[in-house]
Amino acid sequence: MRSMILGQYVQGDSFIHRMDPRAKLTGLFLFLLVMFLANRPAALIPAAAFACFVFLMTRIPVRYLLKGLKFIAIMVIFLFLFRMLMTREGTVLLDLPWLPIYEEGVRDGAVFAGRLFLLMVMATVLTLTTTPIELTDALERLFKPLQRLGVPAHELALTMSIALRFIPTLFSEMEKIMKAQMARGASFSDGSIVKRIKALIPLLVPLIIQSFRRAEELAVAMEARGYAGSEGRTRFRQMVWRASDTRVLFTVVLTGICIFALRG
Repeated sequence: MRSMILGQYVQGDSFIHRMDPRAKLTGLFLFLLVMFLANRPAALIPAAAFACFVFLMTRIPVRYLLKGLKFIAIMVIFLFLFRMLMTREGTVLLDLPWLPIYEEGVRDGAVFAGRLFLLMVMATVLTLTTTPIELTDALERLFKPLQRLGVPAHELALTMSIALRFIPTLFSEMEKIMKAQMARGASFSDGSIVKRIKALIPLLVPLIIQSFRRAEELAVAMEARGYAGSEGRTRFRQMVWRASDTRVLFTVVLTGICIFALRG
C-alpha cells in the first residue's frame, strides 16, 4: 500500500512538469476519448506508445512507476479475467468442462484491461507532475464556463483535487489499521481468497471514521487560514499556455487517428 503513487507529486523540471496544467487535464480528457476508439488489442499500440513516450519525458525512474502500479496491475488482471470468462461469443479457444474460454472473450478482456491500465498510467503521470495547487487552479479555469449555470467551479475543483490527493493517505491509513489489528491477532493472509476478502471488511468502519476525522481537521485548518471560497481570491501562480502545449494536444489527436485506422 505504501507503493500507491496515484495522487502523489514528484518534484522535477521536465517538459511535462513545465506544461500548463490546463493542457495536461485537456490532454488526459482527449486521451480518454480516443481510447474508446480502440476495439481490438492492436488498436491500443499507438496509445501505449504515446503513454510510454509521455512517461519517459517526465524523467521519473521507471522502477518508481512500476512499483506504484502493482496494485493497479492486480486489479486490471482481475478485470481481464472477469471479462474474459463472462463473454461467450466467437470461436472456443479452450473448451474446459466447467467454463469454456472464447476468442471474443479474450479480445474483449484484453481491450478493456488495456484501456483501464493506460488511463491509470496517464492519470498517475498527471498527479506525479502536477502539484495539488496547480491542479485545483486548472480545474477551476476549465470549469469556469459552468459558473453561468450556477455551478460552483472553485469549490468543485477544490473538492476533486483534495479527493485525488487523499488517495495515498487512505491507503496509508488502511495499512496502519491492518497492522494494529494484526498485533491483536487478526490474520489477513491465511485461508482462501474469499476468507481474506471477508477479513478486510472490519477495516472499513475504522477507515471511514478516520476519513471523517481527517476531513474535519482539514476543514478547521482551512477556516483558521481564512478560507472563504472563491470570492475575492487572487492567484500567486499565473498559468501560461504555450505553443508546446498545443503540440502535445495535437499529438493526442494524431494518436486517436492512428487508433481509428487500426480498428477492426
